[in-house]
Amino acid sequence: MRTHSPQGQGGLFARLSPHYRSTLRLGFPIVVAQTGHIALGFIDSAMIGHYGVDELAASAFCISLFNLPIVLMIGYSLGLVPLMGQRFGRGESVGAGAIFRTGLWSNLRFALLLTAAMLALYFRLDHLGQPPRLIPLIRPYFLLNLIGLPFVCLFSCLKLVTDTAGRTSTAMWIMLMGNALNVVGNYLMIYGHLGLPEWGLFGAGMATLISRVFMPLALLLVLLRAKSLGRVRLGFFRHRLPGAEARREVFTKSSRISLQLGLEQGMFTASIFLMGWLGNIALAAHQVTITAQSIGFMTYYGLGSAASIRVSHFWGKGQYRNAKRAANAGFHTVLASSAVLALIMITCRHPLAALFTDSPEVIALAETLILCAIAYQPPDALQISYANALRGAGQTNSLALVALIGYFAVGIPLSYLLAFPLGLGPLGVWAAFPVGLGLAGIGYYIRFSRLVDQQLGTPRQAPPSE
Repeated sequence: MRTHSPQGQGGLFARLSPHYRSTLRLGFPIVVAQTGHIALGFIDSAMIGHYGVDELAASAFCISLFNLPIVLMIGYSLGLVPLMGQRFGRGESVGAGAIFRTGLWSNLRFALLLTAAMLALYFRLDHLGQPPRLIPLIRPYFLLNLIGLPFVCLFSCLKLVTDTAGRTSTAMWIMLMGNALNVVGNYLMIYGHLGLPEWGLFGAGMATLISRVFMPLALLLVLLRAKSLGRVRLGFFRHRLPGAEARREVFTKSSRISLQLGLEQGMFTASIFLMGWLGNIALAAHQVTITAQSIGFMTYYGLGSAASIRVSHFWGKGQYRNAKRAANAGFHTVLASSAVLALIMITCRHPLAALFTDSPEVIALAETLILCAIAYQPPDALQISYANALRGAGQTNSLALVALIGYFAVGIPLSYLLAFPLGLGPLGVWAAFPVGLGLAGIGYYIRFSRLVDQQLGTPRQAPPSE
């Protein structure tokens, strides 16, 4: 005989279990695809680290500089999630294609602006406080990453079409092919196999560039040929939205999300400069740790993105209670994955560190920093989950303010205080991360909960329970 809890049929798990399954089914391919962005840096770091410590430190500095514009571009493209997802939720595929047309051109203009800004930074590389012997290694690698920026933007935008339409496996397969291409290119061009010159760090940059050009071109071919996306193509090529209104809607949501993600990434970019001041060993160990745990971060972000898409679909239909359940189920799955990641990092910290470098000093410090990284996994899960829920609902006005307080007003100053005045060094930089991320996560959760309650017309009753 089936029983019923006083809170509703089947209780909490029965209400959320369909959302768990849907989030995992939609989210797994996104996790793989999102991880592909990080995997390009992961592969480079692993293969470059065995080539030389200076090359690893130079790539760490350069990759960290480019993480910020890449995150800004990806964040800007995420403004299309509520705009397209809510239209797909209402069955308006033509409208989704039309808003994508507006969003694509807006994103490409933004990418060119960031590319110009990074080009200006190129001429100031020797004024950023890095060891002089690294500059000749950094410059050519920097230029190759610069050329790849517009292609990263194009892929991010095209990927959102298939993701918000529910075809998340499409981008996954293309990312896997791109990563395989990157590995082969690294093998051939870093070490000079099969008669190619031994290019070292420059070879790694060339392989990454080839991969980044391949992926958007392959995805574009799929979008132009897929029968299931025919009405989206119809909207893109033939249906025009009111120009000024559509551009304003895209710019408003995209710029707010981009700023929020940029502030978050800014905290980690600032940590690179702090680590650089602490020396090459600290900088290399920091890059090893960031790369080792970044696969976990993209797992969270993939599941959070799936929840964001599901929230956008429900929000478009006016099903706010289901939107809330989708968001809370997303948080639970992200939190569970963070526990798994923490266990892996505890038990495998030495082989993880040794995967990237042969330097005993770098490995020893990286092992310690990996333990520090475990502390910020739960707050990271919280802030990722509910920031994505707010994006799916299209409510982006509070994202940047919460991020500014958590990451810049608290996170960065606390890192500096602990690392230098209090003398904790690299450990101090990492000890501040859980505080900044946790404050942001609490702010996002409170804002989303209040927003849903306003739509439902009921007062707030309890923490995430449905």
